[in-house]
Amino acid sequence: MADVAVVGAGLAGLTAAVAAAEAGARVVICEKQPEIGGSTVLSAGLSAFAGTDEQVADGVADDVEVLRRDLLETGQHRNDPALVDTYCAEQLATYRWLRGMGIVYGEVHAASGQSVPRSHPTDTRVLVRTLLERARELGADFLPGTAARRLLVEDGQVVGIATDGGKLAARAVVLASGGFSRNPELLTRFAPQMERALRGGGAGSTGDGLLMAWKAGAGVTDTPYIKGTFGIHPDPGGAEGGTGILAVYKGAIAVNGSGRRFIDESLPYKVIGDACLAQNGGIAHQIFDARVMALSDAGVPIYDFAARRDNGLLLQADTLEELAKQLDIPADALTATVTQYNTAIEQGTPDHLGRRTLSGRVGTPTPIATAPFYAHPSTAVVLATYCGLTIDPRTRVLDVYGEAIPGLYAAGEITGGLHGAGYVTGTSIGKAAIFGRIAGLSASEEAQSV
Repeated sequence: MADVAVVGAGLAGLTAAVAAAEAGARVVICEKQPEIGGSTVLSAGLSAFAGTDEQVADGVADDVEVLRRDLLETGQHRNDPALVDTYCAEQLATYRWLRGMGIVYGEVHAASGQSVPRSHPTDTRVLVRTLLERARELGADFLPGTAARRLLVEDGQVVGIATDGGKLAARAVVLASGGFSRNPELLTRFAPQMERALRGGGAGSTGDGLLMAWKAGAGVTDTPYIKGTFGIHPDPGGAEGGTGILAVYKGAIAVNGSGRRFIDESLPYKVIGDACLAQNGGIAHQIFDARVMALSDAGVPIYDFAARRDNGLLLQADTLEELAKQLDIPADALTATVTQYNTAIEQGTPDHLGRRTLSGRVGTPTPIATAPFYAHPSTAVVLATYCGLTIDPRTRVLDVYGEAIPGLYAAGEITGGLHGAGYVTGTSIGKAAIFGRIAGLSASEEAQSV
């Protein structure tokens, strides 16, 4: 018998496994895919932490109060305040815990929902490999290609999982199996507004853990707030790459098929994604110039514009009129849109859509005026569902009456409550690591008290 059975070997599951094993628990990790990583390794690799060494080195003033404000404001105060407080209280310790295992973070930068630069990039494949190696060093067993099918429940207590290979008894179970971006039936049920969006995320993100927990009486929250991520190329194959680009946060504008802007581009990219899907054909174009191209950052996928140019996903022209022709949009409309945008910046007059910054509360817009000019056709993709099981700050899964289900914990994308109605960049990976660690410690404590 295991003390703790972990379902899923993405970031949340692996942090749970390491934390539980460090606490002395006997751990078994079940992963239905042949490889580890899940949606984590398809992400941009950004974690939202506040008060870090990297921020201090860059002169960025940040703390938990600013972080908390950003989380609540971006989530439109639909978040569970207790989970927000837990994220804020535990994030720096989790960051240092990961750094202690050798995880390296790059230069911080600002992104969606952040009032200061807070996105910490890291190589997610190195991250998950490091965690799996650490878990194994501590004695955890890893079972790849092993799908969990049902929770084993006796007298209301979760006592293990049924897998496609048999039964695994455990004193506590941590569900970290991701969301359901790859389950068309569940997406149609909860997010019909996403029918025009592309579908992405990890191949194993089919809602298995969610369904198993439902069967045990678990509650669910935040399903109305499923949104697509803006910036992915509309070629369906583009979704497999995990991320698009967000040139809008470096100075691009987004225009529709009529050559007109339709939203304040500094807003969270999931809000931009909703607005994009509402345009004719569900397609928009990120328009930018050589100055923005010069800000390309190969270390951050969403800002790696040069790679998109080199692989043919960017259109390029010496004039806006030529660019409009390539896009098959009215040249007079596009040039008028860019002229209006540039004039407002140069004269210091209000932007008619309300844009005042590049992203969140950070950065100053600059004119789009330096040739060559670029366009990235963009739509929205459901990479993650950011909703799910109700949990408490100890990551105990709560039933439909708000009572903890004995022996059952959950962390990562499978859970709801933290994001509320909006998403701050970096809080998906941040949430997975922070609450995964808590889940491992909580499950270990319960298992060893039995």
